[in-house]
Amino acid sequence: MSEVTSERDGHVATITLNRPERMNTISQPMLRALSEALVAAGRDRQVRAVIITGAGRAFCAGLDLQDAASEEGVARGGFEMAPSLDLRDFPPIVLHEIDKPVIGAINGGAAGFGLDLALGCDVRICASHARLAAAFTRRGILPETGGTWYLPRLIGWSKSAELIFSGRTLTAAEALELGLVSRVVEAGDLMATAHALAAEFAASAPLAVQAAKRMMRAALTEGFATHVERVYLQTLPLLKTNDFREGFSAFLEKRPPKFEGR
Repeated sequence: MSEVTSERDGHVATITLNRPERMNTISQPMLRALSEALVAAGRDRQVRAVIITGAGRAFCAGLDLQDAASEEGVARGGFEMAPSLDLRDFPPIVLHEIDKPVIGAINGGAAGFGLDLALGCDVRICASHARLAAAFTRRGILPETGGTWYLPRLIGWSKSAELIFSGRTLTAAEALELGLVSRVVEAGDLMATAHALAAEFAASAPLAVQAAKRMMRAALTEGFATHVERVYLQTLPLLKTNDFREGFSAFLEKRPPKFEGR
């Protein structure tokens, strides 16, 4: 059984962490498989939106610490991270680099690495019973795959500091109040809600959506004038696309547009 599954329905790809017996804790093979699935979705011209979720009762309970421990460290009665566990290849970094919009459908607990993975998604929808835990400092480490970058930008410095320094676990309602998730729904409605939102994204012009995500990413480190110039230069090639002509025609003809991604 594959520990990461990927399937496409129309223009929407759903990637599922599929290790429910271990609450979808991430092993090294899963890291590679998840990164490969994300890269493949990013390159597939038919995919216009991506959903990430977990099988069973958890979204992702973090890294598999047993898998991450080196045999030598354990033999000495200690704990050492395996040298082959290269944090630079972790999926949250891949998530930040791909241009397709990504929805995190948080079906259960998201802790440690699982929280960073969720934060790497563009939009997060959370089941009402789910919990989000930044438990790093309670394990003697820090958010190693993007949490210290994402959290201050999402909820501000003070609230991020409180959350990270304490290692606190949040309810879905608390996460919604902080702005960590955009919606909280009943568990039975989670995937339908995620797919409906993904379908909305997919109905927009894909080249424009992807360009918008690139510009949002660039804006995080640019001044206003520099960014406006970059957006202008990004807009020029879009004006030459069939999708721009289709969008303009559909507006004049008062009908829904049918975009082809070219």
